[in-house]
Amino acid sequence: MSIRRLPEKLVNRIAAGEVVERPAAALKELVENAIDAGATRISVRIAEGGMARLEVEDDGCGMTAAEMALALERHATSKLPTDAIEDVTTMGFRGEALPSIASVARLTLESRVAGGDGWRRVVDNGAVAAEGPAALAKGTHVVVEDLFARVPARRKFLRSPRSEYAACLDVVKRLAMARPDIAFVVEHDGRRVLDVQGGQDRLSRVAALTQRELAANSIGVDVERGEARLGGVISLPTYNRGIADHQYLFVNGRPVKDRLLVGALRGAYADLLARDRHPVVALFLDIPTSEVDVNVHPAKTEVRFRDPQLIRGMIVGGLRRALDEHGFRSVQRPAEAALSAWQQEPVPSPEPATGFLFGRRTEPAVHLFGADITPPGEDVARVYDRLVPFASAAPAPPSGRAEVAVAPPPMADEYPLGIARGQIANTYIVAEAEDGLVIVDQHAAHERLVLEQLRHGMAGRAVPSQGLLLPEVVELDEPACDRLEAAAPQLAALGVELERFGPAAVMVRATPAMLGAIDTQKLVNDIADDLAGYDAALGLSEKLELVAATMACHGSVRAGRTLSVPEMNALLRQMEVTPHSGQCNHGRPTWVKLAMHDVERLFGRK
Repeated sequence: MSIRRLPEKLVNRIAAGEVVERPAAALKELVENAIDAGATRISVRIAEGGMARLEVEDDGCGMTAAEMALALERHATSKLPTDAIEDVTTMGFRGEALPSIASVARLTLESRVAGGDGWRRVVDNGAVAAEGPAALAKGTHVVVEDLFARVPARRKFLRSPRSEYAACLDVVKRLAMARPDIAFVVEHDGRRVLDVQGGQDRLSRVAALTQRELAANSIGVDVERGEARLGGVISLPTYNRGIADHQYLFVNGRPVKDRLLVGALRGAYADLLARDRHPVVALFLDIPTSEVDVNVHPAKTEVRFRDPQLIRGMIVGGLRRALDEHGFRSVQRPAEAALSAWQQEPVPSPEPATGFLFGRRTEPAVHLFGADITPPGEDVARVYDRLVPFASAAPAPPSGRAEVAVAPPPMADEYPLGIARGQIANTYIVAEAEDGLVIVDQHAAHERLVLEQLRHGMAGRAVPSQGLLLPEVVELDEPACDRLEAAAPQLAALGVELERFGPAAVMVRATPAMLGAIDTQKLVNDIADDLAGYDAALGLSEKLELVAATMACHGSVRAGRTLSVPEMNALLRQMEVTPHSGQCNHGRPTWVKLAMHDVERLFGRK
């Protein structure tokens, strides 16, 4: 096969495949150009998810007619003034964006510099269709129409208009979050869907672009290590989502989806969330340009760090420290839907007493659900006799049991989680605090307490172990036994003493005393699965952190166990001094508070 030079039109379409994968990718390039042009306000209009029309208008520096012609040529850019490609500080420097988009769509480019005349240039799928003067204010106006209309092989792989619109909106949100000094407006099919003003600080911009609840359920982060700085907000573990789309990560103001950063974030929340739950975060990492390479991906969504371990340690340590400082804090207010589930039942008016007078029953007319059911001309007493079997089947009135106090109960205002007043369904502890009613999930809370004790063992304070009367042999496959044998010294610090017993078995001699009587076979199998199942990039110590969460679940107070009042109060007091006790190992809240004014609302007092 002979070698030939590709035609310019085909070269542009190949380049477009790298940069313009979908409407959101084209929109990203256009908005980034507007940001680099020094715009203070950027307006975006989208039609049919961007497949029919994309429009970006800014008030930046603009371009002359000659610069517009040059901007539509490949490898032409104003974003790289020198040959030092590693020192780029703009959103990007590739010259393929505008010509690549113009090669697969109809592109209209209008621009005017301050004090100059406006100019318009139209390129239809790679060919110049028209150009001439244009009337517009200072800045640039770009319109992209019928994307991939003449490339059906690419267009058929696009998703529905609604999915493409969601991707476009996500792109603009991330860029707007990175630049709170710029105002952004987005309209979709004539409807305004986003409008944020410029001049905001980072936290205000994050709050404006995410859920309202994040402000009340988030923690601020501010960490410095050398020349690197990490800032932003992270959600409490109990405020999480089922997908990772609500994680906004930025490096030097550039939105990225980097695997190292995502992995570090997962490591920071390792034993605080279930594997299928994700925190809501907006993190901004600022480091010298010489310490990061932004040119490893055509769309600039991935980066490469000179010292990845420093960055990972900074993120994991900084987020851990911020979460530790908030102790047992959790999402304290119950959902509004939970409050609305409470019903106020009408109290029926008291009926006249019934009884016997001179051997004859004297009752009023018989009523059922408010209706008189006494048949005409029939004696009321006979009707009551027929209803007796139904009355005897009615449930007995509620009853309670009081315990004799051996000591005066403590005051509720002395403790943040209040004083235990009772137990519901042998699962939930009800406590009275100074400012409301606290409900605690006893299993979830104790699971967290056990985990924190196990973590102390990993920090050098060995967990007390309980020797088995007869060592138990657990059979596993050989790779699992190899992993357990390699981790045996660290597992001993957690209270699990085991040793190799042949090629496909281990002998367990002791288990953590705090776990009590447990199924040793199941515990060891779960530990082996965890050592094998977690990310290979995690170190042994990080894997053992996750193993500890599994062990804690085995030894926690189970739902359905009756607790005495002293046991309930002991659990509450331990929660108040234990880090992260506001959520269990799977990210669910361990307690919720019903504020006193909410209780008064339920009874119509407010």
